[in-house]
Amino acid sequence: MGTGRNSSSQDTKQRLVDGVLEVVRQQGITAVSARSVAGAAGANQALVFYHFGTVEELVAQACISATEARVALYRDRFAAVATVGELLALGRDIRTAERAEGNLAVLAQTLAGAQGSERLAEATREALGKWITEVRTALERVLEGSPLAELADPDGLAHAVSTGFLGLTLFDTVDPGGAEQAVAALEQLAVLVDVLDGLGPVATRAVRAKLRKSRLS
Repeated sequence: MGTGRNSSSQDTKQRLVDGVLEVVRQQGITAVSARSVAGAAGANQALVFYHFGTVEELVAQACISATEARVALYRDRFAAVATVGELLALGRDIRTAERAEGNLAVLAQTLAGAQGSERLAEATREALGKWITEVRTALERVLEGSPLAELADPDGLAHAVSTGFLGLTLFDTVDPGGAEQAVAALEQLAVLVDVLDGLGPVATRAVRAKLRKSRLS
């Protein structure tokens, strides 16, 4: 009997999580309230406070759990990436798919709400960190042995790429052409990196020496 109650409780919590995600995707973070979430979930609004304590906590947990579910879908593709170009191509696919699903909007909206909430700031960091971890792991693998490995910081690059794609989601609404230009520019850089990785041993040594000199100067 206890198992049945637990199952019902988990079902209600999931409905509330799905409800708040629907509100955020369709109307934005400013439209989130116990009433709007309950309406989307088909539940009593008192259950928001019973299960999560506050509406803010519900948004935080929904952002983290939704991001984890989406990242999990792409783990195998991240693991198969062999070049920087392939990584950025995967990033473009993810951006297109997640934008269509409204999932990048959830992160972007939570980020907007985080400006006045430490809890939402913490949740956004944790959620974005799930993407950053996958990107960093892929970068460490594809840059290993590259002339750029001594100069590049995979962790810093992972943060830059991941936050950049999130920022482009916001930019899309005001200048979609500019957002597309930014992605194209990143892809051009990826082509350059892949060309450098394809150089012969003599040219690679010359590039390494030049990069070391540049770093020390």
